[in-house]
Order: sequence, then C-alpha cells, then structure tokens
Amino acid sequence: MPLGLIALAIGGFGIGLTEFVIMGLLPEVAADLQVTEAAAGWLISGYALAVVVGALLVTAAVTRLPRKPVLAGLMVLFIAGNMMSALAPDYSAMMLGRIVAALCHGAFFGIGAVVAADMVAPHKKAGAIAIMFTGLTAANVLGVPFGTLLGQQAGWRATFWAITAIGVVALIGILSLVPNLPRQHAASLRSELGAFKSRQVWLSIAVTVLGYGGMFGAFTYIAFTLTEVSGFAATTVPWLLILFGVGLFIGNTLGGKAADKNVDRTLLLVLAVLALILVVFALTATSQAMTIASLFLMGGFGFATVPGLQMRVMKWATAAPTLASGANIGAFNLGNALGAWLGGVTITAGLGYTSPIWAGAGLTLLGLAVMAFAAADGRKLAAAAPGPADAVEHSAQTQAVPAL
Repeated sequence: MPLGLIALAIGGFGIGLTEFVIMGLLPEVAADLQVTEAAAGWLISGYALAVVVGALLVTAAVTRLPRKPVLAGLMVLFIAGNMMSALAPDYSAMMLGRIVAALCHGAFFGIGAVVAADMVAPHKKAGAIAIMFTGLTAANVLGVPFGTLLGQQAGWRATFWAITAIGVVALIGILSLVPNLPRQHAASLRSELGAFKSRQVWLSIAVTVLGYGGMFGAFTYIAFTLTEVSGFAATTVPWLLILFGVGLFIGNTLGGKAADKNVDRTLLLVLAVLALILVVFALTATSQAMTIASLFLMGGFGFATVPGLQMRVMKWATAAPTLASGANIGAFNLGNALGAWLGGVTITAGLGYTSPIWAGAGLTLLGLAVMAFAAADGRKLAAAAPGPADAVEHSAQTQAVPAL
C-alpha cells in the first residue's frame, strides 16, 4: 500500500473530526461564546454549506494546478481555519474559522480521491479511495468521542488546537509521502465542466444525495430514538455511537473491495440491503437488542456505498474527473442536509422518533430506483458506443482513471 494513502487518510481524519466533533461540544461552545445552543448549531450548518460551495468553487479554481501542491495548500487552509476557531474571541470569528476550514473539505476529498486512485493499479482504485475515507470513519469511531472528552476536560478550544496539530501532521505527510504523479495533460476548466454533460455523472450524483441522505437522515436524530423509543440511558448513547462508527469503518473497507470488482452491482446490492435494514430498524426500535444490531448494520451498509459512489462519478467523468469528484463530495453534504431536514419535518409533524428512520428508508429506496436506472442506462451506453463508455464501464479491470 502506498504510504501516500496514509497521509491522505490522516488529512481525512482531521477534516472529519472538524466536521463532527463540535456536535458533542455545542453546550461548551455556546456558553463560552455567550450564544444560544440553537445559534451554536449554525456552526454545523454553516460548515456544511461551506463544504458544498468549496467543493465546486475551490475545486474549479485549482483544476489546472498540480495536485500535490494543491492538496498541501488545502491542508494549510484547514490548519488556518481551525487555528482561527481555537482563537476565536466571539461567535462571528468562530463562524469564519468554521467556513475557512470547510472550504477545503470538498476539494480535498474530491482531488484526494483522484490522487488515491492514481497511486494504485487499476483493479485496486475503489479500495484506495476507501483507504482515504478510512480517516473519515476513524474520526467518527475514535476522534469524536476522544475529542469531545478533551473539550469537556480542557475546554473546547483544546480540541481545536489538537485538530490543528493533526492538520500539521497531515501536511508533513502529504509533502513527504504523496508522489508527484505524471500528468498526461492539464485539464481546463471547460473540459472539467464538460464532464457534467454526461447523464451518468448526474445520475451518480443523484444516487449519492439520496442514498447517503437516507442513512444520514435516520442517523441525525438517532439520540432521540435511542433514549425515547429504545429506552437506553443517555449515558450509553456515546458508546452506541462508537458501535455505529465501527460499522462505518468495516462497511467502508468492504464496500471499497466489492466496488473494485463491480461498482454498479455493489451499489445496487448495498442500497437494497440498507433500505431493508432501515425498515426493520423502524419496526423493531423498541427492542434494545434489535436496535443495537440495526445501528451497527446501518453504519456498515450506509458507508459501504461511499467508495463506490465516489468511484462511479469519477469513471463517468472520464478524462476530467476532478471537478465531478469534488461535486460528489458536495452531494454527500447535500444528502446530509436533505436527510436531516426531512427527518425534522416528520418529527415536527408529530410522527414520532422513528419517523426519521422511515423517511431515510424512503430516500434510500428512491436512491435504489435511480441507481437501477443508471446501471441499465450505463449498459445501454456501453453497448451502443463501445470505446469511451465501454472503457468506463470496465475501467476497474482495464484502465486507470486518467491523470490530470
């Protein structure tokens, strides 16, 4: 395994920690900055919106530049944003720090996915992407609980200083371990935008929004489900979330290996099973044993889609995958927002704390339907126009993702 993948994973770990750890520190942040917890919650929403903007605009701005220096520059931006958060004297400065850190998120994962795929043999590309995203899953399994504990014991600013230090380690790793991969050509912004002429690129992005949004919609309000429906004590929720994170880690790894063999088949199977798990979870949430099993499996199958979803949009973007890859990272965050919004709507309507799980199941089934159409359409394109489409369909076995 190329050591550069480890450097990318460390960067992913820091970025994932920045995104999620604040959820456990909102009371401390709100009290210190003298704002309501609702206002503090906008630090999460503001980050997510900035991720979407950065995934498109930042990626577009750097598309012609060498990728290794770009990744290093994005990590410098990440370090600066978290340092601003750690030093923030008031709420506005904290929000600015969150936005600065978020701007690197989509571009880092989007460009990093292309770099990771180019570092390995053609039949190992999805697995390489999964290794990079392992940092994101590790942030959920280990980083968030320990980051929350650090913030509670030493102050929330200590957590952001720790994240800043992780960014420095990742920057050193990128500079020393990520290779300067040869480029066949420098893709122009026009050619990168041209990738969005592909119907398959848009279908892949739609599957990302719906499939990932279904899982995240069910997860957003999971604490209420665990305590109000399943009857768990509030003190057990962090441990149950660690179990969910373990599922993410396993699912990401196995999903990457499966996608290397056949992307479309893997996504169809995983989305179908995920929808079934969500339905079973909603029906059996009053059982603690079934809830534990469902939570683990929801994390596993929910994140098993990630390497395949990222790999699929890169394949159909053919010779200009960087902007499409970044856009798909933005699509994950749009899915987060959609799932969370829909879950909130169902709770507000008085449908109970299992309603977000039902809503997530519905989104996942819709994603499965779009994926089935996309897979059938992809086979037709490959049959009608062998060459580019056929090469894309079989690129996991026959060709590398073109270098920029």
